[in-house]
Amino acid sequence: MAFMHVIDSDRCKGCGLCVTICPKKVLEISEQVNTKGYFPAFQARPEDCIKCALCCTMCPDVAVTITASEDAGDPQQAASTEENDG
Repeated sequence: MAFMHVIDSDRCKGCGLCVTICPKKVLEISEQVNTKGYFPAFQARPEDCIKCALCCTMCPDVAVTITASEDAGDPQQAASTEENDG
């Protein structure tokens, strides 16, 4: 099972709470304005994300989500599937 980290840039007001709380410093504030005139957060280093969900917890606008997704390229999922089949 893989996880997907998503920031709804139109919902984000750029308060920076998620940027501050991130233990791996994955998030930064964008230089581009969203549709409401704010500078939203974005994943500057997504490969460093550990999916701890602290950013989701801190976001007062519920603009950050981490959801489970099926990922055929995930070797752990393939291994668990083979164990269950055999």
